[in-house]
Amino acid sequence: MPILQYIYPLICTRVIPLMHIPTPEEIKARRELLGMKQAELAERAGISQSMVARIESGSVDPRASTLAKIVHVLNIMARPRTTAARVMHTPVISVGVEDTITHAVDIMEKYNISQVPVLENGVPVGCISESAIVAAIEEQGGHRTQGEQVKHYMESGFPTVPHDMDIETVIRILQHHHAVLVMEEGRVRGVITKHDLIPLIMDR
Repeated sequence: MPILQYIYPLICTRVIPLMHIPTPEEIKARRELLGMKQAELAERAGISQSMVARIESGSVDPRASTLAKIVHVLNIMARPRTTAARVMHTPVISVGVEDTITHAVDIMEKYNISQVPVLENGVPVGCISESAIVAAIEEQGGHRTQGEQVKHYMESGFPTVPHDMDIETVIRILQHHHAVLVMEEGRVRGVITKHDLIPLIMDR
């Protein structure tokens, strides 16, 4: 099973169990503490707003399944939010637009990676990959290519995400990309790969 298919359900569905059946007052208090409107709780729980209102007022004795849905939502909303900044690792291995292909190859060999982001003044402008370098060598020859600058052979860069993006969204992006670059104040602060998601399993 691909790692993302295993991690995503753990992150998105794990909740803190409630040890007792909450009273109407407790449900209302928890909802308000989380800053949720009745309509939002109802939508997330898959029930009507009027049902939430009746439950909180104590005018109806809800089914156990309905109560479980409400508790599930409240537990998820109360869970500490995991952001990209918490999961990312630093420093970001990168090359500059003026660096040579030889330097890029050395970086890839040193860190055993096949793609490297290309930065200009801390801002991502593309990436250089082994496949792009091999294609250039086959087309132009090794001696001509080695001294060329990275900017002439770089490809589209890795996706970028803000440092405060929730990890669930990052995981969905990583289902289609090898890595994402984490940005803060317009500059790259870190990188997240699929491998970086493994500790999330260990913490849960």
